[in-house]
Amino acid sequence: MNRTSRDSEYLLHICHAIDRMQRYLAGKSESDFMADELIQDGVLRNLEVIGEAVTKLSAELKSIHSDIPWHEISGMRNRLIHGYMEVNMEIVWNTVQKVVPGFLIRVREIRDSLH
Repeated sequence: MNRTSRDSEYLLHICHAIDRMQRYLAGKSESDFMADELIQDGVLRNLEVIGEAVTKLSAELKSIHSDIPWHEISGMRNRLIHGYMEVNMEIVWNTVQKVVPGFLIRVREIRDSLH
């Protein structure tokens, strides 16, 4: 598989993970999220998937699209995996509500540009 195809596949994984999170949170308030460990677990898992997929993207793609904080995204994955006892769900909620929707738009744009 060539670099472009591999990048496209990982970008698709990111889109699918975001779509799943958005389905889990559809119609949910912050208090709903804070009270539901199942939803929290689903959101956390998909943030981990996103972070892992970002680490698999080519350095070239990340360099071309340097407006995206790739390092911070993979860093969040590392904090969720390795610091699982100290996850701040308020930060997770704010990230999913305020950052992830714009990130999804950019990921789709980048993926479309590869085809």
